[in-house]
Amino acid sequence: MTLSCKVFRPTVLSLMLLSILSFSNGCATTGSKAVDNLPPILSQEELQRPYDKMGVITVQRERYGAPDDLKAADYEWGYRVLRQEAAKMGADAVIYPEIKGERETYILFPSSEMTARGIAIKFR
Repeated sequence: MTLSCKVFRPTVLSLMLLSILSFSNGCATTGSKAVDNLPPILSQEELQRPYDKMGVITVQRERYGAPDDLKAADYEWGYRVLRQEAAKMGADAVIYPEIKGERETYILFPSSEMTARGIAIKFR
């Protein structure tokens, strides 16, 4: 019995130490800094310099709910994914963003296809 207690204590102690370290590192992320480096979405009034059109960005995803009930999170997803795709292309900004729900489908629950579309530009 004495031998099992001696083996048990270091194992429990090491497991506790490991769990404390994993929980403390779980919240340490650098995701907010990466978002700051993404190209902005600009309106026509904000365009002050000449630019070249790099291409049209179109991203789609399936979501639950009817196309008419878009939420703020759906728009945030659309703007974020447009900015991420523009960054992959090396664009300076995105203009004419358009977020909409299309094609309603009913199997068990209503679902729709979200489409985010915009134009990636590069300043001259």
